[in-house]
Amino acid sequence: MTSEQWQTIKALPRIPLSSLFEQDSNRTASLGLEQAGIYFDFSKTHLDDAVVKAFHKLAEDMDLAGKVNALLNGEPINISEGRAAEHSAERGTGNPASVDNANMLHQRMKSLIEVIETGVLGDFTQIIHLGIGGSALGPKMLHQALKLGDEKYELAVVSNIDGAALEPVLERFTAAKTLLVIASKTFTTAETLLNAHAVLDWMREDGVADPLGQVVALTAAPEQAVEWGVDETRILPFSETVGGRYSLWSSISFSLALALGYEVFEDMLAGAAVMDQHFRDAPWAQNIPVIAAFADQYYAQVRGCETRAVFAYDERLGLLPDYLQQLEMESNGKSVTLDGEPLELQSSPIVWGGVGTDAQHAVFQLLHQGSHLVPVEFLAVIEPGHSLGPAHHHGLLLNCFAQGAALMAGKKSDDSHRNYQGDRPSVTILMEDLEARSLGALLAFYEHRTFVNAALLNINPFDQFGVELGKQMANALAADDGNQLDASTEILKKRAFGPGQ
Repeated sequence: MTSEQWQTIKALPRIPLSSLFEQDSNRTASLGLEQAGIYFDFSKTHLDDAVVKAFHKLAEDMDLAGKVNALLNGEPINISEGRAAEHSAERGTGNPASVDNANMLHQRMKSLIEVIETGVLGDFTQIIHLGIGGSALGPKMLHQALKLGDEKYELAVVSNIDGAALEPVLERFTAAKTLLVIASKTFTTAETLLNAHAVLDWMREDGVADPLGQVVALTAAPEQAVEWGVDETRILPFSETVGGRYSLWSSISFSLALALGYEVFEDMLAGAAVMDQHFRDAPWAQNIPVIAAFADQYYAQVRGCETRAVFAYDERLGLLPDYLQQLEMESNGKSVTLDGEPLELQSSPIVWGGVGTDAQHAVFQLLHQGSHLVPVEFLAVIEPGHSLGPAHHHGLLLNCFAQGAALMAGKKSDDSHRNYQGDRPSVTILMEDLEARSLGALLAFYEHRTFVNAALLNINPFDQFGVELGKQMANALAADDGNQLDASTEILKKRAFGPGQ
């Protein structure tokens, strides 16, 4: 709480949720916002006119409007790396040259898909997509959310270096019918390339004469892929200014577009573009990513909440919490400001979650009666993703809505063990249907929300140097050049690999 504006926000009265509803009969209308077939209900948060106006002033002080324009115009806002962050250009919003380049690369991807569909490159029915982080989380999440079950290609996304992740895929796939897709922004990612060599060895052992002829590379460093051995006609580049965790809008989604159809990819881009325009044009009081970030900052800085829980009441969205963990925690897990000064505010919340109704029988005890205050986000879809009887989906949605109501209302009891304090906040995001267009809009909302949080904190959400140190130390351990690490690590190494290591 360093600035005068933060002090003003912190000093505002803490009005209970029940009182906020009693005082404002229009609350659900003013805090219920809709875009691209998605309804966002912020009414069960502690936002009110006074809080929102105070955040408006903070947004002015932090030049949020200028930062949004810089982002969406393709200006070099990633100051630590001296470049733009141009994921929105992949959706048609940004520097015109970057938008044209993205469209050209998308068409290149579409053309390769059309060639593969002819069978010229092989009779493929299975796809192994290798990547890690943003090169895997997005495609895997999207495939689980959007697949219908009657696709021509079976897709397996493998990220972990642990052989237990890759081996079951190799056991059920057929080498001659498998297209290997290697996704790596730099094409130097150790885990991904180790897995790739294992797949190529498997292909050779199964009699494939030219395993590299069954490889497609997705990368921002095409020269590295050529050097590795991939034919340039099967390399799908994307821009260096598209960060890994924002890269599902680029050729990183090639495997998804091949497996589900290129039109699915196009619809996803179109939905995201709708949210981009909303983010650019809507006033702050009706701007969905901005209002979400105001709530995030209120709970982090005023109420001291260190986590935010996300629960998808739809099995198809089961990987969304994992995807959001990287998006938010890698983007905003920082401890210095844009000026390199210590950050005196809380940075990214710890994002966690699961799937409803499973989570109700696992972690909701803490949410309702624990000593931690945890803002909760519920996601639900009106149209079911199955053909079973309506009781399944009806019960699922009722459970979702009831949990938000119970967190807010609580229930008083003379028995302290049975007392529910209530006044616990939640946001509900209700989608009309789960299809590519609405999912694209939802993911763009989360990206822009992450950016607004960074702008209000005056941090850079587009670098991720914090992931490098562990990699460097792993390489140092592997080199075994006589330089030792701490005593504990050396003991662990000897126990695992033997005393001679």
